[in-house]
Amino acid sequence: MSMFDKNISQEKLKSLEFAEAAREQEWKSPSYALNLFHGNADFTLLHPFPEQSAEEKKAGDEYIEKIEKFLKENLDPDEVDRTGLIPDKVYKGLAALGAFALKVPKEYGGMGFSQYNYNRIMHLVSSYCGSTAVLLSAHQSIGVPQPLKLFGTPEQKSKYLPMFAQGAISAFALTEPSVGSDPRKMLTTAVPTEDGKHYILNGEKLWCTNGLIADVIAVMALTPSKTVRGKEVKQITAFIVETKSPGFEKIHRCSFMGLHGIQIGLIRFNNVMVPRENIILGEGEGLKLALMTLNTGRLTLPAASAGIAKWCLYVARVWSGKRQQWGSPIGEHEAVALKLSYIASHTFALDAVTWLTSAMADDKHRDIRIEAAVAKYFSTEVSWKIADETLQIRGGSGYESSSSLRQRGVDYWPVERVLRDVRINRIIEGTSEIMHLFIAREALDPHLSKIKPLLSGRTPILVKAIAAVKMAAYYAFWYPGLWGGFIVPSELQGLPPALQGHMMYVRSASRRLARVTFHNMVIYQQKLESKQSILNRIVDIGTELFAMSAACSYAAMLHKQGQANAVDLASVFCNESRKRVEATFKDGGCCNKDKASLRIARKVLSKEFEWMENEIIK
Repeated sequence: MSMFDKNISQEKLKSLEFAEAAREQEWKSPSYALNLFHGNADFTLLHPFPEQSAEEKKAGDEYIEKIEKFLKENLDPDEVDRTGLIPDKVYKGLAALGAFALKVPKEYGGMGFSQYNYNRIMHLVSSYCGSTAVLLSAHQSIGVPQPLKLFGTPEQKSKYLPMFAQGAISAFALTEPSVGSDPRKMLTTAVPTEDGKHYILNGEKLWCTNGLIADVIAVMALTPSKTVRGKEVKQITAFIVETKSPGFEKIHRCSFMGLHGIQIGLIRFNNVMVPRENIILGEGEGLKLALMTLNTGRLTLPAASAGIAKWCLYVARVWSGKRQQWGSPIGEHEAVALKLSYIASHTFALDAVTWLTSAMADDKHRDIRIEAAVAKYFSTEVSWKIADETLQIRGGSGYESSSSLRQRGVDYWPVERVLRDVRINRIIEGTSEIMHLFIAREALDPHLSKIKPLLSGRTPILVKAIAAVKMAAYYAFWYPGLWGGFIVPSELQGLPPALQGHMMYVRSASRRLARVTFHNMVIYQQKLESKQSILNRIVDIGTELFAMSAACSYAAMLHKQGQANAVDLASVFCNESRKRVEATFKDGGCCNKDKASLRIARKVLSKEFEWMENEIIK
């Protein structure tokens, strides 16, 4: 390995250590998804499926009726897409409805909705106008209200939360022009003044959703480093910054493939004075705040994905029954019928994952860091495919803009706009690639916590010996247990037979997944972190098993309520999911072609295939 490679390795190690220090270190509450990766599909953690209380559901129903009526009467999503602007009357109307304070406690003038009801509202809005949904969700899922609810001081809450009830808008600023997923490379600084009462903020933030219209922004910045065990440790701190402050600049509004109405851009801080009391959580705790805020912040995306998928199901169903080809509706042709089945069954799974994780977020006795990430990853990937399949069913009319269709006097469903709008969901709140790494790190945590003392040079020999004995004893008991489990447990016995069979498969596949994970840890040890293809497969299988579990629990609840055909939807989804799981297990075996593919990638980067780029205009 060259010196250059060693330097890269050291830089990567420092970034990993920096991120590791910010993550939640303990598992204080149960997590179904964590157990799933370790061979224990404990169905009691998500069955019976959690339901809203009658009182809470009524409050959600009443608000949803109001906001639906308002949006239909005052907002044209196609006009927003065309002009790039959400009308002022919509901002004012949403503010009057308390839409910028949906989760703000009532004591501060907010609506006081649960995560479940908040997601129901985002589900509705997302099915109508993606730009408006992002306006509301970026403000409340990762903007200032959420971290204030979690970590704000009484003074901060009293000052800012009532502002949101009056219609103030917030944003979240982490990404920088040269910094994406590696916050250790952050350049924005916040230097304390001599008297210690303020910080001087300097730097730039990119892709700050709502940043160009926000009244307050949660800004992540580097504060003076600290020395820990002889090492310099960078400190990222979160500040509440009021955009009316001198030195705050809006540099550029970004234009995107979709979501044309969102106000995202490049913002700059030129010696902005921020009071010390505007620090959220604590000095050096900014990255931890960001990660913990995202646990619930990511849950807006499953809700949005489910809303979009249901709209696609409606369009695909109506068009497939209406459009005639070769003497019959296109929905009766197998090629289209299979697409309809995929859309319906996977929309059902999106619904299940959305409402399960929404309820989990409201349950203060659950650790949802893996569940939220899995839900985000699964829902954004599936909803993208559903939108794409819907456009395919619509054919040329799907590719044509709704305004053009309207002018021709035909069905003008904006499928092409929806496809453009939904694509960003696989990127925001952590790309699908970052979600793979995040989920893998959290899923492997029980293994890593046992191994870590043995790898650390600071661990005394005696402590290492004790840790080794404990680890050997644990695995001697745990590993053999992964080969059993053929008896139907009591919690599955009340399920409809089809669902019972699928959940038995989940239990079996969960044990198999745990074995495969353990085998790879033994083979690769510390190098497993760099084997992203292996980690991706582990995560993909766990994600499918989680979605199957959610779908089965949801279908069982609906079946009990009299919706018997919910079992049909769950079964079709589970059959498809099982095929994907088996293919992924097989793909990760001795016959996988990763090495050959990686060799090709290296040759691409070294320009060995530059001859393939011939006869194009560069």
